[in-house]
Amino acid sequence: MRRPPQPSTTLRLPIDSFTNLPSIHTFAGLSNFLRGAIADEDSRLFSESMGELALQAEAVVAGLRTSRHRDHASALLMDMLTVLREHRAFIVNLGPSWRGLYEYAAYLQTLNNFRVLIGQWLLQAAPWDDELDVTAQDFELAAWRALGEGMLLIDMYEQWLVRADPQEERSGLGELPAPQVARVLQWWQKLRR
Repeated sequence: MRRPPQPSTTLRLPIDSFTNLPSIHTFAGLSNFLRGAIADEDSRLFSESMGELALQAEAVVAGLRTSRHRDHASALLMDMLTVLREHRAFIVNLGPSWRGLYEYAAYLQTLNNFRVLIGQWLLQAAPWDDELDVTAQDFELAAWRALGEGMLLIDMYEQWLVRADPQEERSGLGELPAPQVARVLQWWQKLRR
């Protein structure tokens, strides 16, 4: 009988002294945090892949702050697309326990949207424009959105691991009183129509 691995309880986000809330202010900080946030092998690989995505995002933001010139910025964004495609390919190949989570589909959609947005930034500039329209702030906002969705997926997966009983997959309906089960089944039938 194999128990699911437990997520690390000693790993915590740093507390912001101003808001007194957990926070990470840089993509590099997120990458470092992800290296330590390991619940099982899939989570470790996911964290490493997301860490690479965060480091590339950090490089793009730093590059866009220095220059938005077409030659410089386009190369950075193309490198980001490459890392993003590799990360997405990893996500698509995750097992059924990941794919069963609602957040999985939302994360895939977010990655697709981020990829499309980068493509639009690359294609929007007219041939005579020397600079791309994307700013470091625009890119940073989109990158944090994508990485936040990934963090949510990891968190939900780790919560699922803690609650998962590998011996028995149950819905919980059997634990409800009979009238409640009947109402749930009736509701489900209406929903399916």
